Amino acid sequence: MNTPCRGSLSVRIAAGAAVLFGAMTLLSGGQVLFGGGAAQAAAGNFVPFVLWFNFLSGFAYILAGIGMVLDRSWAPWLAIALASAIAAVFALFGLHVLGGGAFEFRTVAAMTLRLAVWVAIAMIARRSIR
Repeated sequence: MNTPCRGSLSVRIAAGAAVLFGAMTLLSGGQVLFGGGAAQAAAGNFVPFVLWFNFLSGFAYILAGIGMVLDRSWAPWLAIALASAIAAVFALFGLHVLGGGAFEFRTVAAMTLRLAVWVAIAMIARRSIR
C-alpha cells in the first residue's frame, strides 16, 4: 500500500512546485482566455495554441504533483510526458516565430522556464519514485 508523502524531500518539493505551477498556469491562462478584451489586450501578441496548451496542461501539472506526493507509479510518466509535450509545443512556437508570426518575448521566457521546470520535475520523479 502506498503511503502519502513517503517520498524524499526532493520529491515533495518537486510535487509542491508542480501543483503551484499548475495553479499559477490555470490562473494566468484563464485570465487571458476568459477575462475579456482587456485581459487579452494586456497579454499582447499571445499565440493561441500556446496559450490553450499551457492552460489545459495546468490541470495535468496539478495531477502530476498529487501523484508524486501519493507515490503513484504513473506520476513520473506523466511528468515525462508533460516535459515532452512542452518541448514539442515550444518547437511549434519556434516555427511560428520563424514563419513571421506575431509573439511576445515573454512567451519565449515563459516557455523556457516551463520546460526547464518540467525537465527537472520529471528527472526527480523518475529517479525517486518506483
